[in-house]
Amino acid sequence: MPFFRIVAAGLAVVLMLASDSFAQKTATAEKSDTDDRYSRRANHDPNGIGKFYMGREIAHVMGFAGARWLERTEREEEERLTLLVRSLKLKPGMIVADIGAGSGVISILMAEQILPDGKVMAVDIQQEMLDRLADNCKKRGVTNVVPVKGKIKSPNLKTGTVDLIILVDVYHEFEFPYEMKQEMSKSLKPGGRIAWVEYRKEDRTVPIKLVHKMSEAQVKREASQEGLGLKFVETIDVLPRQHIVIFEKANE
Repeated sequence: MPFFRIVAAGLAVVLMLASDSFAQKTATAEKSDTDDRYSRRANHDPNGIGKFYMGREIAHVMGFAGARWLERTEREEEERLTLLVRSLKLKPGMIVADIGAGSGVISILMAEQILPDGKVMAVDIQQEMLDRLADNCKKRGVTNVVPVKGKIKSPNLKTGTVDLIILVDVYHEFEFPYEMKQEMSKSLKPGGRIAWVEYRKEDRTVPIKLVHKMSEAQVKREASQEGLGLKFVETIDVLPRQHIVIFEKANE
């Protein structure tokens, strides 16, 4: 057999083995992602992780390097954070979980509204964010924000203890959204609420990458899944770039 044919044949075998190996790894990865809830695609948005849930690609998590962007002075004008907090109808004594709290901008805004006995459980999976959050609280004299180290499948909150969970521009980054919803629902008191705050995918003028947006319909579809015990309450459309989609835990 001529030399080039031997090389070509050998290359074909290598490619075939590599392809089989890739297929096996992909199958293993998908299996580890809990049943058939998730899928992976080779062709996907570069701003996403290539993992899909209910037709939606999951976005990359914004790392600690983005803390300053969260704290930018123009954020109040762009997102009306004060109006967001006012729309949540907070009351003194409430236990609020800010999941994906980052460096604590919104946690700190909410903290004063629930005094004297209320607490904000500020959950994040990045210790650097929690350290910065704790430092920001100390600088501002805020004592009722509790940093909580979360996990990719659980916010690490006690069962039946939370009045309100708020998810500000973060749910679309959850690597395991179904498992997180299960755990969030468990942490709520009967009648407790979850507020999904997401950049409006329906609005092309919102200057955010597509995979970091969610439509109201998609939020409703994912939050209404059977077994979560959540029911839709209302969508609050008062913010310039985001919608606030409220679900409530049914009384058991």
